[in-house]
Amino acid sequence: MPPRPEIYAALDLGTNNCRLLVARPSPRGFRVIDAFSRIVRLGEGLTTSDRLSEAAMARTIDALGVCAEKMRHRRVTRGRYVATEACRRAVNCAAFMERVYGTTGLPLEIISSEEEARLVVAGCAQLLDPRIPYALVIDIGGGSTELAWLEIARRAANRPRLIGTVSIPHGVVTMTDRYGGRNVRPETYGAMVAEMRAALLPFEATYGIAAEIARGAVQMLGSSGTVTTVAAVHLGLPRYNRAVVDGVTMSFADVARTSRRLAEMSYEEREANPCMGPDRADLVLSGCAILEAICELWPVGSLRVADRGIREGVLMGLLETR
Repeated sequence: MPPRPEIYAALDLGTNNCRLLVARPSPRGFRVIDAFSRIVRLGEGLTTSDRLSEAAMARTIDALGVCAEKMRHRRVTRGRYVATEACRRAVNCAAFMERVYGTTGLPLEIISSEEEARLVVAGCAQLLDPRIPYALVIDIGGGSTELAWLEIARRAANRPRLIGTVSIPHGVVTMTDRYGGRNVRPETYGAMVAEMRAALLPFEATYGIAAEIARGAVQMLGSSGTVTTVAAVHLGLPRYNRAVVDGVTMSFADVARTSRRLAEMSYEEREANPCMGPDRADLVLSGCAILEAICELWPVGSLRVADRGIREGVLMGLLETR
C-alpha cells in the first residue's frame, strides 16, 4: 500500500476568533483541504476582570470541538494549535487550557507576541513587494495589535529580515469593551484614535519608520478582520469573498473614506451589511480607529490587504520541519 499522505493542521485561537486550516503539501507549498472560522470572543470582558468568562470559555470549547472533529475526519498527521493575547493575559488560562485538552484533546500552545508577529509575517510574505526596501506589517487582533518592521532589500533565503516587533494591548474586543461599539460618538472615536496613536509613538521613536516613509522606501501590509472587512466594504462586495479581497491594495484615502462611511452608519446598518453581519458590527469601529491611528502616524499612502496570517505561517513552519 502507498504511504498515507501527510495532512497538516494549523489552529489560531485569538481573542475574537477561532480559526483552523487543514492542508496537504503541494509543489507550491500547501493546498487547503478544509477550513473553519468562528467568532467566539474569548476575551470578552477581559479588560475589566483579567479572567476568561464562563460563557466565553464555553463558546470557545464548542468551536474547538468542531475543529477537533474536522481534524479527526481529515486524519491529520501533524498540527500546531496556538493561542494568543487572551490566553497570554487571563489569570485563569491554565485551567481553561486543561479543560480544552480534557474536552477536545487539543494541546493548545500559548505563543509570545513576538512569535505571533513572526507567524503573521511568514503567512503573508508572498504579498510583499520585493522592490520596496522596507515593510510595516500590521495585524489588528481582538486583544492586541501586532506590528512588524521588516527589511526586504537584503533578504536571506528569499525572506524578509525582521528588524523589530511590538505588541500594543489594544484590539477590537478590548477597545470595544472600554469604549462601546454600537453607537460611537465622534469624540469617542477620536479618543480611540488618539490613545492608539500615543501607544505607537515609542515604536516610531525606536526605528524611525517615518523617515523611511518620507524617502518612499516603505510598503504597508495589513492582516486582520478589520482590514479585510474595510476592503470588502470599500469594494462594495455583495458578500465577503476572500479571492477578491486577498492581495487587493487600498489607498489611504479609500481607507479613510470607508472608515467614515462605517462610522456614519447605525449599528443596525452595519449589522445588515453582508460583509460584516452581527458578529462584527459592534467591533469594526474600534478596528477602524486603530487602523486610522496607524495610517496617521505612518502615511505610506497605500495598504495591501492580506486575508492570511498566523495559520498560514504555522503551516509554512510545519512544511519546513517535515
